[in-house]
Amino acid sequence: MLPELGVIFDAGTGMFRVRDLIQTETLDIFLSHVHLDHSVGLTFLYDVLFEKQVSRVTVHVAADKIETIRNHLFSHQLFPVQPNFEIKAFDESPISLADGSRLITIPLQHPGGCHGFRVDWPDRSFAYITDTTAQPDADYVEAITGVTTLIHECYFPDGHEDHAALTGHSCLTPVAQVAAQANVERMFLVHINPLDDSETPLDLDSISDIFNNATISQDEMVIDV
Repeated sequence: MLPELGVIFDAGTGMFRVRDLIQTETLDIFLSHVHLDHSVGLTFLYDVLFEKQVSRVTVHVAADKIETIRNHLFSHQLFPVQPNFEIKAFDESPISLADGSRLITIPLQHPGGCHGFRVDWPDRSFAYITDTTAQPDADYVEAITGVTTLIHECYFPDGHEDHAALTGHSCLTPVAQVAAQANVERMFLVHINPLDDSETPLDLDSISDIFNNATISQDEMVIDV
């Protein structure tokens, strides 16, 4: 979430935390895709918005995903009364955010289709890349080149390349190679396998010679972008 702009990337089970971070009268939620771990949080909106002075909530998603949200996630049998939000399809054109920054969508390879996002300000930039199989020659690498802050998924440590390819997720070394190839300034790793409860689920020392400014993200982490 970028609280000062009222911008949220994806709506997973952590969506309940948005309530304490709201600073704006509008919220724009950009969904990378509609797999449940990225969209189920839309059903939390009644609680998130309760007694909050929010006049508009817009969910931005690829056009071919809109009916899935309406007919499945919010089917009458599952959710009889839909929260008050609008759904808008994003296109390939840049989207202007509240402070004049520019957001672009980035197609990603993932079962069912997925998008990443990049936001550019005059003096810095930010990219959010989730649910894809990282490769240094992947099509999206050019779109994130030179960003100040990269948030990138890394579900698997090295050694699980077959599972990564099958599920549309990433292993550590290819993610580091992407960051190096894109010449990003720093990277935060997210979407790490929740079944790995060790203190160090990813061995960052093993990629230090490829990219040496990576951080494993933690719940409720706050950073400046």
